[in-house]
Amino acid sequence: MARTLPPQVSQRRRLTQPARRPNPRPTGILQLRLPARWQAQLDTRRIRLLLTWSILVLALSGLGLRLLALQLFEGKELAAMAKAQQTVGLSDFIPRRPVVDRAGVVLAVDESVYMLYVHPSMLSKPLDEASQLLSKALNLPEAEVLKLLRSADTGVKLADGISENTASQVRDLYLDGLDFIPHPQRFYPQNDLFGSIVGYVNGEGKGQAGLELSQEDQLTRPGKAMRVRRMGDGGIIPTDLPAGFLHQDDLKLELTLDRRIQRATRIALDRQIQNFGAKRGTAIVMDAADGSLVALVVSPTYDPNTFYDYDVELFRNWAVTDLYEPGSTFKPINVAIALEAGVLNPGEYIYDAGQLIISEHVVQNHDFNSAGGRGSISIPEILQVSSNIGMVGIVRKLDPGNYHGWLEKLGLGKTVATDLPSVPTSQLKTLEEFKTSPIEPATAAFGQGLSLTPLQLAQLHASLANGGKLVSPHVVKGLVDSTGQYKWRPELPEPRPVFSQKNAQAVVEMMETVVSQGSGKTAAIPGYRIAGKTGTAQKAENGVYVAGARITSFVGIVPVEAPRYVIIAVVDEPQGEDAYGSTVAAPIVKEIMQTLVSTMGIQPSQPVAIDHTGEALAVDLHGNPITADAHSGEHGVD
Repeated sequence: MARTLPPQVSQRRRLTQPARRPNPRPTGILQLRLPARWQAQLDTRRIRLLLTWSILVLALSGLGLRLLALQLFEGKELAAMAKAQQTVGLSDFIPRRPVVDRAGVVLAVDESVYMLYVHPSMLSKPLDEASQLLSKALNLPEAEVLKLLRSADTGVKLADGISENTASQVRDLYLDGLDFIPHPQRFYPQNDLFGSIVGYVNGEGKGQAGLELSQEDQLTRPGKAMRVRRMGDGGIIPTDLPAGFLHQDDLKLELTLDRRIQRATRIALDRQIQNFGAKRGTAIVMDAADGSLVALVVSPTYDPNTFYDYDVELFRNWAVTDLYEPGSTFKPINVAIALEAGVLNPGEYIYDAGQLIISEHVVQNHDFNSAGGRGSISIPEILQVSSNIGMVGIVRKLDPGNYHGWLEKLGLGKTVATDLPSVPTSQLKTLEEFKTSPIEPATAAFGQGLSLTPLQLAQLHASLANGGKLVSPHVVKGLVDSTGQYKWRPELPEPRPVFSQKNAQAVVEMMETVVSQGSGKTAAIPGYRIAGKTGTAQKAENGVYVAGARITSFVGIVPVEAPRYVIIAVVDEPQGEDAYGSTVAAPIVKEIMQTLVSTMGIQPSQPVAIDHTGEALAVDLHGNPITADAHSGEHGVD
């Protein structure tokens, strides 16, 4: 039974005990009371944590939305951008192909050279000492090197075009602060010997003249575009390189030229230019069988290794690019035209009065004042004495329109098809002018009033030497590999018949008398039958003849019994009273032919003994030289 206290006792106890605060929390849990300062800090941290989490949730939500947008709307574009950043475009590295002559002698080739940059602030030696070492290794003036080193603290370009050997010598100096940057450079081992033909390339490796320009497609081959992976620092990952990278074929551009004959031609031409103080000259050796050039020289010329040191005018190969009036060297062509047209017989005679007046123009022979008129002379004699009046008589047998048509058929007024660049159109008066002005066909009869290049004149004479066909002058033989197999050959126009073999050979034999009996005796070579024709013409500029200026020339064909090679020499403005085709140009052709016949193995037409100078000695019936009687000075016979 529960015990209860009296009401008085309960009330008294309540009055004596302290009053308790109501505790809303459940009983039985220990409650800690923190100081107010700590409680405030705790509340602040809770608020910061709540804000941080809120921001993170918002950021992650935004990132998720952004990723979703990138995947759905910008995915393809970004993938392409990433691929571009992770890969790099490359091309096959194919050096410019070498150029070689017919014997494989290198005329042009790419080689690796270096550009040297110096950072003077990083040099391990004092500038004075470093400049002394560098100048000696680079073969540069020491003062110039020191000046450059003092010009800046870093990035000083000291030299370019440094060979591998020189670069190795500079590296052996063990100077810090040197940077070698490799790059390809075109090198021409023959220097200026083939400069006017091969041409040169600029700093970007692009052809600017000669074959380097006209054969750009054969000398360079664009690489296939490719994409390869690269590392973060830009380096290529080797395992991802496609097959064929750094591929280099072994093809070479082979020419028809021969270095030996080219050099002999240069020596002969330069000697006469110097002897006669001439302005310039050219000499061409052509194989008449197919139009291939064995030698082509112009003087003065330039060294393509240092093309920047020369006048730009020298970059033109004027044997190919400049027109001139051929003068008397054109006369054999006119004889062939008349024979082929059927208006002239080889044994015919033409009356040479020495002088004519045509449409108020006086036309006369070059030696009229001394020789006067010669009367009736044969066709070979017309060529021997180079009779202008005789040639006018021959051309007058042709109708002016027919004659003009023959000149057009031979390519006058047109451009010669060749693989050399910058070929002009030859000049020929109009058909109307030929028909209405008698002086035009008359002057054309002796090679004036029409203009062509020395190369085209060689082509025309080749048509006489090869039996009557016009062939295309060219110097490119084709692209050949290391085994001698041709991978590409130029497509040349088919030879075009213009004369019959009979008439062409008849003219060549007439030209032989020019060398054996006429004005071309200075081109004779003992034992060989040589055809030729001299030319000494007034020089015309812009349609006006220059007073006192002349162009001398000579064309030779060897051997007469089986014509094969045509040699032409043209010398512009030789000085002196004795400057004629026979004295200036013919000796050049003779010297070239002496090298040609020995190099090409052309056998003598007739056995003959020669002395140490190459001059013929008298021979007996057995081919033995006849010696002179030491006492009488007369020749005896064994």
